[in-house]
Amino acid sequence: MVRTIWISISRLILAGLLGGSLPSVASAHEEPAPEDQIACAQPDGWFAVEARDPRFVVFGEVHGTAESPRLIGEVLCGLAMRGKRVLLAIEFSSNHNAALQTAWQAEESDFREALRQGGWERREDGVGSVAMLELVERAHRIKSQGSAIDIVAFNGARDGEQRDRFAHLEGQGPHEAAQAENIAMAADAADYDIVIVLVGNFHAKKDRVTTGDATFETMAARLEQYGSVISLNNASAGGTSWNCQLRDDFEFVHGAPIPSDAMQCRAFPASGWPDLNLPTFIALDARGETKPLFDGYFWLGQISASPPAFTNATE
Repeated sequence: MVRTIWISISRLILAGLLGGSLPSVASAHEEPAPEDQIACAQPDGWFAVEARDPRFVVFGEVHGTAESPRLIGEVLCGLAMRGKRVLLAIEFSSNHNAALQTAWQAEESDFREALRQGGWERREDGVGSVAMLELVERAHRIKSQGSAIDIVAFNGARDGEQRDRFAHLEGQGPHEAAQAENIAMAADAADYDIVIVLVGNFHAKKDRVTTGDATFETMAARLEQYGSVISLNNASAGGTSWNCQLRDDFEFVHGAPIPSDAMQCRAFPASGWPDLNLPTFIALDARGETKPLFDGYFWLGQISASPPAFTNATE
């Protein structure tokens, strides 16, 4: 297989202008076959990730953007075109995984409705966005055309036994442990070439974290006991993302339950880097962190909010 090594000159220039604060990126990648050029636009830098032969690649996103699921879709498409067997793990409730598996076997014409009835329509946050729906539909369509793509919903404890087994962990540790184990169990079910995980970037950190008085391992940190992990953090030029936040006029009382009407779900401003004015790419670079929480990042450019797929919500 012919491989080409290239460095983006414009990225090097920008890094110099900013005093080296944004790293230049060298990407080794295979020249795509002509059909790949038609079907997919796999992001620059992906083959450098694949060259490390990870079992799991974790994409830590900010939920509710149009751009993040779109990038994952291109990665999946490229893998499928090269005959790879792939598992896509999405941050939907593990309680809905059985319904998701049933939907996965449906005909394309019935797939969207099967997803809706399987718990998707009750999501008001960015996890159930239009962009996420389009990603899952694209993966299902590629699968229906003969590629080996499976899917799993991994979020939260799948049953009481798992919940009890991790209950001794501090803070959010039980939730993170359940996420990692659910992904690993699904990965063990078949001989996958790679597992692609799309999750909020807090869960994608590869270390122990402290929130409040509790210290615990995140999902990606625990996932390393099941196989090699490359974890990538999102990076963008800012814009908007769809998520749910407490209303500004809500008075929070520590320990008191938060009523549902205290939350507002809409497009919120999102901060970011100076705009690189470059297409999406992936870089294996820890961005100068002394103790890196991620192995690299994926650049999305300007981001835009993607509202819920099955509600009347608008930006």
